[in-house]
Amino acid sequence: MIRHCVMLRLPDGVDVVALDKIMLSLGDLVDQLDGCSGFRAGPNRDYEGKSPGYTYGFTLDAKNPRALAAYAVHPDHQALGAQLVALCEGGADGIRVYDIEAPA
Repeated sequence: MIRHCVMLRLPDGVDVVALDKIMLSLGDLVDQLDGCSGFRAGPNRDYEGKSPGYTYGFTLDAKNPRALAAYAVHPDHQALGAQLVALCEGGADGIRVYDIEAPA
């Protein structure tokens, strides 16, 4: 299983309506893809002070690397990702991705 973790550096005053719409759409996409599940999104509380500036994030689980690759190249993911890049501080540099491989 791959847990796909994405952290976003959003500027003050980010369009929360647009962000919510993107997150809902990503969740819907994950629900439709074979081998993907468990989409969760929300604010980063950063209780340990280890990720300053990355105020929001989301995760999803992929059954295997093939399922994650199908998500990555899906046209809806590509379009939604472009919208996220436009919202983030620094564009694509405002996005951090971690793919953690772990037993299911």
